[in-house]
Amino acid sequence: MKKIAVTTGDPNGIGAEVTIKALNKLKLPKENIVLISNKKILKFYGKLDTDYEVIEIPYNAQIIPGKVTAECGEFSFQAVKKACEIKPDAIVTAPVAKNALYLAGHKFKGQTEILQKYLAHKPQKAEMLFVARDFRVLLLTRHCALKRIKVTKELLTEKVKYLQEFFAAHLGIASPKFALCAFNPHSGEDGILGKEELEILNPAVKALLKKGINITYPLPADTLFVEAGKNYREGKKLPFDCYIANYHDQGLIPIKTVAGDSTVNMTIGLDILRTSPGHGTAFDIAGKNIARETGMIAAINAAL
Repeated sequence: MKKIAVTTGDPNGIGAEVTIKALNKLKLPKENIVLISNKKILKFYGKLDTDYEVIEIPYNAQIIPGKVTAECGEFSFQAVKKACEIKPDAIVTAPVAKNALYLAGHKFKGQTEILQKYLAHKPQKAEMLFVARDFRVLLLTRHCALKRIKVTKELLTEKVKYLQEFFAAHLGIASPKFALCAFNPHSGEDGILGKEELEILNPAVKALLKKGINITYPLPADTLFVEAGKNYREGKKLPFDCYIANYHDQGLIPIKTVAGDSTVNMTIGLDILRTSPGHGTAFDIAGKNIARETGMIAAINAAL
């Protein structure tokens, strides 16, 4: 039976609350789940209906919903590290706070980077894929300041290779259709609005097409996602199997706008698949017992 490791995220966020609510609603067999958390934290935020195995991560600080602390950052880091060490079939992570990780001395931009450090072996790299039903968005760059975004031919070809392998191995789609977002408005207007399409993206696409990969040349992102969003809302098949965005908000605004809490953050490219809700720690509502478990249910179901 498949074993899924579930971390509960930042102790002062909504992670433990939505994890408890999700597991109670899903009613999965106890053999399916191992929780990587702390019984004090779990007890603070609710009660599990099933006696799941709990791997304890030390946490001696006070639980203060909504507060960013180094102790929470340390707990969050150690939980993800432990999930990597036990080598489950899949990992589901509740949200953590990046500033808490930094306070604890762990200079990671997110959980994806922690997973890459402890799970990747050469030439593997963790890739960030966002999924809502058959609406999928791959990010070429992740948590990076907009002024520092740099896309190269090598970056695009490498990430599309990993994406193609994921579709074949995990989804059974041998020849998926990929849509590439342009870097600049209106695909650069033949270089008037930027030369990234002409100098980087187009040559990369040409090379990928020669390898038999079904990918479009760069398309204006503002119009590309219109049909995707419409089809998703109407329950129709999307025109492409995956949309490739150059940077974080280019891809996440459209999918989260139409899918909301159902959006799942999926880490691919490593030996172990990881999923996570598309939302954050929601410190503003932590401890109030009003957080919705929709995202955590979607993340667990995606892992299953």
